[in-house]
Amino acid sequence: VQLMESGGASVQSGGSLRLSCAVTGYTSTSRFLAWFRQTPGKEPEGIASIDSDDTTTYADSVKGRFTSSQDTARRTLSLQMNSLKSDDTGMYYCAADGIPRGWGIPPIEYEYNYYGQGTQVSVSS
Repeated sequence: VQLMESGGASVQSGGSLRLSCAVTGYTSTSRFLAWFRQTPGKEPEGIASIDSDDTTTYADSVKGRFTSSQDTARRTLSLQMNSLKSDDTGMYYCAADGIPRGWGIPPIEYEYNYYGQGTQVSVSS
């Protein structure tokens, strides 16, 4: 399984970016895909997830501004990011094969078995 992110860039606050993740060798139709973000000085956090039925879950920090989508074959995962803030600066990773760690855990907090190398997003105020 390979995941490769693209689309990271430097933008001004209030701007938009669209990240893409090319997914190869992954055939599961039952598990989650997701986006993670690691901002300077913090642990990586799940910010968006999507299941095979296109049901999405978002972290409160990005809800209403970010939208995750996928193609029908689950070979391309996308993250549309609008109204970007300086707090959104960080390395963004796509992830595949999410499984729950326990009951009631939201998909953005699942354990993911595959990650890409990341793409950098920098937002200047």
